[in-house]
Order: sequence, then C-alpha cells, then structure tokens
Amino acid sequence: MGGELGEQGDGWLAGQLRALTGGRFPVAGAVVGPAGTATASVGAGLGADYEIGSVSKGVTGLLYADALERGEVTAGTALGELLPLGDVPVAGVTLGSLATHRSGLPRLPPSTGVWRRTFALWRHGANPYGEDLAALLGQARAVRPGPPRPRYSNLGFELLGHALAGAAGTTYGELVAGRISGPLGLERFYLPAGPGGLLPGALAGTTRRGRPREPWTGEALGPAGGIRADVGGMARLTAALLDGTAPGTAALDPVAPFTAGTRIGAAWITLRVRDLEITLHNGGTGGFRSWLGLDRASGTGVVVLAAASVSVDRAGFALLTERDRPAPA
Repeated sequence: MGGELGEQGDGWLAGQLRALTGGRFPVAGAVVGPAGTATASVGAGLGADYEIGSVSKGVTGLLYADALERGEVTAGTALGELLPLGDVPVAGVTLGSLATHRSGLPRLPPSTGVWRRTFALWRHGANPYGEDLAALLGQARAVRPGPPRPRYSNLGFELLGHALAGAAGTTYGELVAGRISGPLGLERFYLPAGPGGLLPGALAGTTRRGRPREPWTGEALGPAGGIRADVGGMARLTAALLDGTAPGTAALDPVAPFTAGTRIGAAWITLRVRDLEITLHNGGTGGFRSWLGLDRASGTGVVVLAAASVSVDRAGFALLTERDRPAPA
C-alpha cells in the first residue's frame, strides 16, 4: 500500500495506472501475456467490482458466436423468431445485422421520457436504464428500423442478448453465468437487476468531478452494458480470449468495415495502432469507464477499469503498446 490512494498487486503496473490516471479515483488494471499475468489496483481492493459498461457488448458478441457454433441460431435468424415482438418492423431484424451494428436501429429507443431521464442523470446522478425485459420489448415494438448501415446501437445489443437467451431457453444473466463466468471461473462477473443485487465490495461510480452516480442496473440493459466484474475476472477472460478457450472467440475476427479505419466482428473492433493490429471494446456508464484490448499476434491483452467517468482508452493503448514492461512479479 502507498500514496494518497492505496495500491495493491503488481508494483510496476500500479505505478503506471497511477501515472496514467492521476490517482484521482479507484482504478484497476491487468496485463496478460506470454510471461504471465499482472494485476494491480489503486484506491480499492483487487476484489472490488466495477461496471464494465459496453464491454458487455463484447461478451454478448462472444455468446452470439457461441450460439452460431452450437447451431442455436444463424446470422439470418430474425428477432421475431426468438422474442415476443408480434408483427412489427423490428421483428424482422436479423441477429447478424445486430452483431455488427448494421440493423438500422437507433442508438437508443425513442421514448417520451428520454429527456426527463437524461436530466435526472445529469442533475441527480440517477440511473437512466432501469427497465425490465417487458419494457424493452414495448419500446422495441415502436421502432422502425432505418437503412442497414453502420450505426452503433445500444438498443440493438440489448435485443440481441435477450434473443440469444431466448434461443437457449433461459435469461441473459443465466446465459452469461452458464457459458462465460461459470466455465471460465469468473467469480465476480455478474448482472445485478437492481441496486439490491450488488455484491459486497461493489464500487460506487462518480463523475470526473467526484459527484456520485447511481449504479446502472436493470434487466434490459444487461447485454449492452449491465455486467459488473473485478479485475481478476477480467484478466482471466482476457487470457481465455487470447488462448481461444473462451466460448465464441470467433467474435473477435473482423467481418465488415465499421467506422473510418476500423473493422468489426461480433461487437469487437479491430484497428491498427503503429505496427500493431489491436482488437478491443471500451465502455462507459454514468460513473465508470472500461477498456479491454488485445494484441492477438503477440498474445498480449490489457484491461483497465475506473470508478469515474474519465476515459481510460489512452491508458489502455499505452499499456498494450508498452515495449519495455517487466515480466509479472
């Protein structure tokens, strides 16, 4: 332990995290590579769990690729075959288009309460995503998909995850537990349906200026941004992605262009940084930020988790491209 915020784990990595984030808020990280795994935490215990935000979409991408391998769905399976949507336009949207953000669905569902909830988040730190699955389906029935072009959609991944659960005859939370966290031994990798579902040691998030934010929990949100995890679990997931033992690792392989200079697999983005090809997903909620990146060619991966709404992307890229890092202690 040391400094204003106590440090735990690998000393070199803790120092890098403190330097890269300024030590203003709890942050944890992991570097996974051929020489082993280093984990560290500044300002919280190594077992504290964070909201991983949209890195949850990467998990849903893994579950999609795994369901394809199992023969439970195809890329052409429509949402209406798996969810009780009725005869509405969104029922015809395919899982493959959702997985690559080409469904034509908006980023968020249209809602008369969207501005009220946005104001409540800004003014009071309230959770804007508390819907259950029934409410999500009600919102989806009112949506008319647009042209099938690249367009990042939280709504799309919420529906994709719940559709995959429907194909497996279970809930999304149980699907994650049965196919990801259970097999990989991720003890603190879970989806609280409400604040009462938070485990002991769950961190509270804040804004950049330290204002508290309610936890982002809710059944509907799960597949797009509702997973919480500790850094040890994220390190084990990263190792499994690198060695191919995670279910659905085909999700990492890019299959289509996405934004300028990037390609997309099932949620996972691939781009070039210097001479490296990096596969990644990042995330953000009201009070947390996250980043998971892989240099698959060298077998190296990095995770950074922060309990504040301050981007950790630069920290993640810096750690992943660091050439002179020492071997884990």
